Amino acid sequence: MSSSISSMEQKRHFSINLLEWYDKHKRDLPWRRHRNPYYIWVSEIMLQQTRVDTVIPFFNRFIERFPTVEDLADAPEQDVLKCWEGLGYYSRARNLQAAAKQVKELHGGMVPDDKASVFALKGVGPYTAGAILSIAFNKPEPAVDGNVMRVLSRYFLIEEDIMKGSTRAFMESLVVELIPDGRASDFNQALMELGALVCTPKSPHCLTCPVMEHCSARQEGKEEQLPIKTKAKPPRPEYRVVALVEGRGDHSGRVLIRQRPQEGLLARMWELPHLQTPAARSGRLPDEPAMDILAGALLEEGIAARPIAHLTDAEHTFSHIHWNLQVYRCREEDLPQAAELKAMYAAGDSGEQSVQTEYRWIDEQDMQHYAFPNVFLKILQNYFKHSSY
Repeated sequence: MSSSISSMEQKRHFSINLLEWYDKHKRDLPWRRHRNPYYIWVSEIMLQQTRVDTVIPFFNRFIERFPTVEDLADAPEQDVLKCWEGLGYYSRARNLQAAAKQVKELHGGMVPDDKASVFALKGVGPYTAGAILSIAFNKPEPAVDGNVMRVLSRYFLIEEDIMKGSTRAFMESLVVELIPDGRASDFNQALMELGALVCTPKSPHCLTCPVMEHCSARQEGKEEQLPIKTKAKPPRPEYRVVALVEGRGDHSGRVLIRQRPQEGLLARMWELPHLQTPAARSGRLPDEPAMDILAGALLEEGIAARPIAHLTDAEHTFSHIHWNLQVYRCREEDLPQAAELKAMYAAGDSGEQSVQTEYRWIDEQDMQHYAFPNVFLKILQNYFKHSSY
């Protein structure tokens, strides 16, 4: 048998057996119960860099709150971010809402089914466009994500770096060849499902794999060596001191929060005041100088607060930054004492320019109205749970 005939047989075997397996074993997921393009679109955005089990409750809550494209387009941004709270990568939520506005204005609230219009939606790249077009509209478009690239690398013994655009383009063309007529929706979902449940990154479950017989990597003993992937640079560490300022007088029982800038990382979300510090040799500043820097920085923002004690440490990893947070309980001071405090504390050189920032005093009940990054949400929830007010 020639290699070309063998390759054709390998491809045919893959498509037939994969779909047979999927028809029997596919998971019951909320976005699969309907062929609603909006639901599928929302689910695909949520599933980016997030596990299915994590996404399910967020998806259900989001669809309950914003059941249509128009509902999402017309909602206040803070409501959208609050509903996304805890899911991370918040630019996904902002882009999704911006794209919903595009769909409302340009397509009458109906998710478009042509490639150019879907690609034009904010936050929609090649994978998401392919997923929407194939899953929602059964169009034979490739939807190649990490799961799919892993499966294809192993089954067809593709030993090229999957981080290269040329490798992705080759795999997209390969998927188009593999999609059986009229089964694009099921096939692409089956391919993703196989990567998620069977052809896993480590210790793949080859003996239960429906396409094991013709898997080239397994035949060569290379299933755990593939895919080839250039390692990403590790996120750079940043060390930050954080103020949890307890209010007094009219602010008693409340803590101080601020809104992040209009653009950039975690744009327009709410957080505890904090600033970047020069890293000590050990990575962590001793408490006394950390509190001095924090108090000085707060005064630069017009906030009179006296650090009292270390409260907790926390960490948060973004794709390119790893925050190491030292959190301190601080007490609001009366304005007449601000001058005294300013004489005591030298403002810290954070390397960040002071900007006009919106601050608010909130209690535990108020938290439902503000969207926080997960790290600050957890700090605040834990604080209020154990608060002795």
